[in-house]
Amino acid sequence: MRLFGKKPVLERIKTDPGSITALYLRQKVQLALVVNEAKRAGLTFESVPSNEFSRLCGDVNAQGVMAEVKEYSYTPLPVMLKDALKEKKVLVFVDGVTDPQNFGSMIRNLACLGGFSLIIPEHESVCVNETVLRVACGGENYITIAKVVNSVRGILAAKEKGFYCAGAVCDDGDELIACDLKFPLAVVIGSEGKGIRPGILKHLDARLSLPMPGAKLSYNAGSAAALFCYEIKRKMKCL
Repeated sequence: MRLFGKKPVLERIKTDPGSITALYLRQKVQLALVVNEAKRAGLTFESVPSNEFSRLCGDVNAQGVMAEVKEYSYTPLPVMLKDALKEKKVLVFVDGVTDPQNFGSMIRNLACLGGFSLIIPEHESVCVNETVLRVACGGENYITIAKVVNSVRGILAAKEKGFYCAGAVCDDGDELIACDLKFPLAVVIGSEGKGIRPGILKHLDARLSLPMPGAKLSYNAGSAAALFCYEIKRKMKCL
């Protein structure tokens, strides 16, 4: 797996240098900060000519920095549940989101807010790939992500541990800003086209909606997750 760009690579060097198996820097590009951080972390790097660097990166704008990294290591759900209860983190189940741009945006935004963990299903879902990492811009280093065989089973496992489970819906939901939330909390974000699947809806303790005083369209999944989680943090008096 490859990691492109100054910010994603710098964050990985700072937080998990052991996951970097190779580091390539383009010649004649000002990369003193990356070089200094790599040396501080005990990493070696290869300085390559522009044409060779372009061959390594293809059409990706890598800002002169590319790292080869180990495959992403997902957190087992039981470990995540235990940590969420201990650290008072909110779980975010991502149902049917296949766009890596949206998922990368979720990771970045939730990492910035802090106090969230993400859960994705194995099938019909995006995974942590190179595009996701590029959009996440280093956020994957600050948030745990679990992958479950089945989202319903994951939600039921969370509920067995006492999590209150709310879903983000476009219509017929209680307005998030006005309602009281219960903790520990799990939130479900569905796909843009189909929303949350019926098999999951029936297990929700609440259905919540975001206000849309403008055009009655819908927020994309990445934006919906950011807005929901920002309001959740505000209600937790963390903002």
